[in-house]
Amino acid sequence: MTDDRTSEQASESPQASNFIRQIIDADVAAGKNGGKVVTRFPPEPNGYLHIGHAKSICLNFGIARDYDGAVCHLRFDDTNPTKEDLEFVEAIKTDVAWLGFDWQQNLFHSSDYFEQIYQFAIKLIELGKAYVCDLSAEEVREYRGTLTEPGRNSPWRDRSVEENLDLLERMRSGEFADGSRLLRAKIDMASPNINMRDPALYRVKHATHPITGDAWCIYPMYDFSHCLSDAIEGVTHSLCTLEFEDHRPLYDWVLDTLNTEHHPQQIEFSRLNLDYTVMSKRKLQTLVAEQKVSGWDDPRMPTISGLRRRGYTAAAIREFCQRIGVTRHDNVIEMGVLESCIREDLEAAPRVLGVINPLKLLITNYPAEQVEYLTAQNHPQYPEMGSRELPFSGELWVERDDFMEEPPKKFFRLGPGREVRLRYGYYITCTDVIKDADGEITEIHCTYDPATRGGSSPDGRKVKGTIHWVSVAHAVDAEVRLYDRLFSEPNPAAAGDDFLQLLNPDSLQVMANAKLEPSLAGAEAGTRYQFERLGYFCVDGEADGQAVFNRTVTLRDSWAKIKR
Repeated sequence: MTDDRTSEQASESPQASNFIRQIIDADVAAGKNGGKVVTRFPPEPNGYLHIGHAKSICLNFGIARDYDGAVCHLRFDDTNPTKEDLEFVEAIKTDVAWLGFDWQQNLFHSSDYFEQIYQFAIKLIELGKAYVCDLSAEEVREYRGTLTEPGRNSPWRDRSVEENLDLLERMRSGEFADGSRLLRAKIDMASPNINMRDPALYRVKHATHPITGDAWCIYPMYDFSHCLSDAIEGVTHSLCTLEFEDHRPLYDWVLDTLNTEHHPQQIEFSRLNLDYTVMSKRKLQTLVAEQKVSGWDDPRMPTISGLRRRGYTAAAIREFCQRIGVTRHDNVIEMGVLESCIREDLEAAPRVLGVINPLKLLITNYPAEQVEYLTAQNHPQYPEMGSRELPFSGELWVERDDFMEEPPKKFFRLGPGREVRLRYGYYITCTDVIKDADGEITEIHCTYDPATRGGSSPDGRKVKGTIHWVSVAHAVDAEVRLYDRLFSEPNPAAAGDDFLQLLNPDSLQVMANAKLEPSLAGAEAGTRYQFERLGYFCVDGEADGQAVFNRTVTLRDSWAKIKR
């Protein structure tokens, strides 16, 4: 099971109905917008996409997939050049394509419309609905008022149309310093909705844009550019998360005031909140900047690239987004739901043997220098996947956790005098324990029953435990990285700016001395396996000349539950 950093085109059956699809169904039936359906996914290229964005991608592109003639635009909201980077642009393109959605014929940028948006600003001034304001940022906040107190009019609110047009042109020509002037809408400073209290439409920002270069030194604000970009593109249904619900009156005011040819319908849905992680781009940026993680694609991050590198499949993420549904009710999804989706998808991954915390096992009655080959199925439920030959010898690596010198009653693995089954191999009985000068166990000695080849006894005796192994002489050295929750508390966002204090110190455990069966030699990056009894793992690449495997997710472990 490989991953070449691209994905099959998403082709699941139509998603379950939700309130947004019901609205669209009614619009199509009524012939609204000429029966057309146009959605868009409008990320700001100031970071990598995360699992919350995947929900929006699957919603918007899924609608385009399921309605005849519908399209979904990938539009970059690139109106803040100081925070944007072409690295993020390319990462977003890759992530959307990897999830299985084709944006190639429908790629746009808000910067494509900078001149049109500027002309709309001029029209607002001419209509007496916008003005240039000289208040500082601090003064603007002071004049805005509070949730319980109305705002106050700016002293510059009643400038003439001619003066405002002149000042806007001078803003564009670069005459004014950053932050010295704003173009603001003239709406209602007493509105109970603070977003309608003369919001900013343009700000002066002398910064080089990744696409337009130095052509502009004023840039439109999101609330102004977003609705106009939707209208210019003929979007019919502008789907966004609930935090934009209070912005919808401004969205409609701009389009109604300008009487644009198209007036998309904004519809809000609940954002995806996942426990034991953070979804704020600002907080994710902090994790990267302060090197709490190795980068945006760190496998502990909730980013799509991080999940991909960890071994998650596009199909599993799409299934997760479909499973949690689309509603208007905020809730927190348990990480276990996401993990369940990837376990189900990786159920078909080939099985292999790997020992991540090795302890040497010597079979004292096994013929010296003898090597035999045992047949192992690549997958017990899929015989068409074939089988492989595992080299077996008298010196084996076994999992250190599979041996206890003083095992409790319900520990069914190896201990002094105990008999267990070697996977695909023989029954063995522990006879001796070798320790170093510090009392640490360095080796265990066992005997084997030659009559039990294949894992069963001709005399009918049963054993309760089966352990995995790798032949010492044939083992492939590897580094295995065991990932866990990034945070130790389920709601780290509640800690505000102190969220870093809740990082889980055990979120990454590097096992630098893992031993794997020889079939894994040269495994390609992105290939996924189930390490029997341990979990699902994905090849990450190489470090210090040996392969690196990331644990995607654990298996359900009954012994772990007993220990808890």
